[in-house]
Amino acid sequence: MALGSMGVLAAALTSCGSDPDKRCVDRDSYDVYKGYKVVDAGECSGSAKSSKASAKKRKGSADGDWYYDADVSAGYADNGTFSRNEAVDRDGFGCSGSGSGGG
Repeated sequence: MALGSMGVLAAALTSCGSDPDKRCVDRDSYDVYKGYKVVDAGECSGSAKSSKASAKKRKGSADGDWYYDADVSAGYADNGTFSRNEAVDRDGFGCSGSGSGGG
């Protein structure tokens, strides 16, 4: 019994402490059948709006943003979310909430 509960605790801690799966996608590339086109992670690395705006001005650059917990196939990501907190909550542990777990 104790061994089983330790496994559940370990799974909860692992899920809560790790980032959800993410892909850098071009927000302007959505295709109803395929999803968003996956692009180079460098298109998503800047967190400030100003760096995104300046990157967008370059010819051929993507409007990159992180897309979490998506189904990825043939260079496209679909059925995910742009919200990291929502992606964490999908795992069922609610790790994005504030406050401590207590015991």
